[in-house]
Amino acid sequence: MGARTSSADTLGISAFIVASAAVCRVSHIVCVLVTNCLWCLSCAGAAERASWDELTAEQGLTRWRTEAANESWRIVGNVALNGTERKSLVARPGHGVIVSLHGDGADLMTKRSYGDIDVHLEFMIPKGSNSGVKLMGLYEIQIYDSHGVTTPSADDCGGIYPRAEQHPKYHLIDRGTAPQMNASKPAGEWQTLDIEFAAPRFNAHGQKLSNATFAKVVRNRHVIHEDVEVAYPTGKAWRLKREVRRGPLLLQGDHGPVAFRSVRVRDRMML
Repeated sequence: MGARTSSADTLGISAFIVASAAVCRVSHIVCVLVTNCLWCLSCAGAAERASWDELTAEQGLTRWRTEAANESWRIVGNVALNGTERKSLVARPGHGVIVSLHGDGADLMTKRSYGDIDVHLEFMIPKGSNSGVKLMGLYEIQIYDSHGVTTPSADDCGGIYPRAEQHPKYHLIDRGTAPQMNASKPAGEWQTLDIEFAAPRFNAHGQKLSNATFAKVVRNRHVIHEDVEVAYPTGKAWRLKREVRRGPLLLQGDHGPVAFRSVRVRDRMML
């Protein structure tokens, strides 16, 4: 005679089946949610990457222009310090790096103009060299061999460059804005620079409503500026050039040897 199943056993089995079904439904919901979250993160990452415009990868100098006929800017694969005298750079064949080997290149400007913009780039300079990155061609973050400087000023690397006068000889007329810290690596090493910049604002009649602002500047992963307004163009440009709504990204090439790579921009006014 077979074993008899009590009503209690039947209820227990039914409860187990119901609980198992509920667990399966919850597991399905969790799987769907996780899948959707991963998909959203993937899409966000793709959108983030797509919003950046690469300017030096394989494009060479096609995205750039100069104000003077000058062939001193070259496309190379990499650069390094000259081993015999560390005040110059030597180049290796390839592409992806733009370099002014002798420091006598005309300033390099993007063909496109920007207003509010994010910038990422890497640069290398030899010992004692000097360059700069100018937002809208007017507002400069200084590049200089400042490794080891204990109290950096605005004309050290990472500084928002002071205003200057050209005559009777070139001289600074204000202090600019010094970086919060000296984040410089030694000459001959690649260094990173990330900039979040807001263009000045004007009304319909061209009157300025607000100043240009360096919202954040990061060098080698160290924040060196936050929310710094710039009332005038820097250097001698404050007297020679008027402020505008949009302008090119400018890389200085006539103050000393310098190389750039991984230059990319994000036009925040297009987002």
